[in-house]
Amino acid sequence: MAKSKANEADARTRLVEAAGRGFRSGGFGGTGVDALAKGAGLTSGAFYAHFDSKAEAFRLVVSDGIATLRNGVAAFQQQHGRAWRDPFVDFYLGERMDLALSEACGLPSFSPDVARADDATRAVYEQELTRLVELVATDSIPLNEAAKRLKNLKVLSVAGLLARGIRSIHEETSISELFI
Repeated sequence: MAKSKANEADARTRLVEAAGRGFRSGGFGGTGVDALAKGAGLTSGAFYAHFDSKAEAFRLVVSDGIATLRNGVAAFQQQHGRAWRDPFVDFYLGERMDLALSEACGLPSFSPDVARADDATRAVYEQELTRLVELVATDSIPLNEAAKRLKNLKVLSVAGLLARGIRSIHEETSISELFI
């Protein structure tokens, strides 16, 4: 019995990882359940044993993707204190840009599909994005809370959506200079 639960948990983990890769590289509309299941080495029936729908899997992957970014920001904040932004940006536009699209950051990868997603997915995205913005805003320059959140949302939006496109700029210029 314990082995069966371990196999079930392993199958779900493989499905979530495959869904993350599939949705990042093919988008929600361009990736079917069969491809997601095959990417995990499972059948479509196994997919539906773990998820009620492709939308449910996408919702989980979106949440996990932004949580991963948030955890990365938190790790840089812990390691570098108030001077975390430049090292984080160097990492994000350096090592993270060398990854295949299927392993890329969830924020720029999933945002276009979230805009067309169901209400539940948009709500999860908004909740996770709010948590990320609040974390980024914890050590921002003194502003009222609403202004701080808006400023950091703008920075995250620009950085996330333009990250791959501005890599050549970053190689010659500190990304922080672009926001001054």
